[in-house]
Amino acid sequence: MRHPSFRLTPGRVLGAVVLVLAVLALLVWVPNDTASGYVVSKRGRVSIGDAMAPALAFGLLALSGLLILWETRNFDAPGQSDRRGPALLAVMLGICAAALTVMIWAGPLAVALLNPDETYRNLRDAAPWKHIGFVFGGTGLVTGLITLVEHRFSWAALAIGVATVLVLIGAFDLAFDDLLLPPNGDQ
Repeated sequence: MRHPSFRLTPGRVLGAVVLVLAVLALLVWVPNDTASGYVVSKRGRVSIGDAMAPALAFGLLALSGLLILWETRNFDAPGQSDRRGPALLAVMLGICAAALTVMIWAGPLAVALLNPDETYRNLRDAAPWKHIGFVFGGTGLVTGLITLVEHRFSWAALAIGVATVLVLIGAFDLAFDDLLLPPNGDQ
């Protein structure tokens, strides 16, 4: 029985890099950059600590790396190179940059136009101001990436973008009293 030789393919390299970065973040970055652990017990009250959200995110990233490695286990040859790859990456990065720009500036712009007597910094933890940038930027990100993959805009993509953002708001903003949605933590 002949065993195939192990060859480095772009998929295997990607899976390994994702896995290594996620494990390093879990072991080095999260413990050194959070004020509390995963769970905090104070005066008999147990609550979620600062490390829980990033640890879950990096755990999902590590799982993604493992899944990429699992999917590439039977592929030895890298195959034909697609010359459109760099252009696709550039468009994806453009969509991400545009969505993050909207996420950062939509809230302060809305406050400046609709509530000029206040500053965004004072309102960044008050509804609806704290959600404006997250809703518009997040919806734009999800909708833009779906549109790129499908090669056309669809109302279903927009609905998925809105639903995704609303689920994230429900999961993080409503569940955690002192968590600021992006990008409000740096304002």
